[in-house]
Amino acid sequence: MELSKKTTILLSPKLHEQLTRLAAQRGTSLGELVRAACEKQYAQPSKKDRLAAVNRLAALRLPVASPRKMKLQSVSAPEEALP
Repeated sequence: MELSKKTTILLSPKLHEQLTRLAAQRGTSLGELVRAACEKQYAQPSKKDRLAAVNRLAALRLPVASPRKMKLQSVSAPEEALP
């Protein structure tokens, strides 16, 4: 990925310390850690990526019952699940 734009952000000392420590634990730079977080939180996947994700989900072979049976198996109220 070409990096051609520069942005300055101000962090609290505590947050800077936490992120610097996390970056070191992951063996990466603080800049890369912040870029990855921004990509994950704000980047919009392309139509091609979304379609590929839908196709991967559709290809899964999961043990799924009929809607009627799943409704019978579901818990209608959380308190019913408690002992």
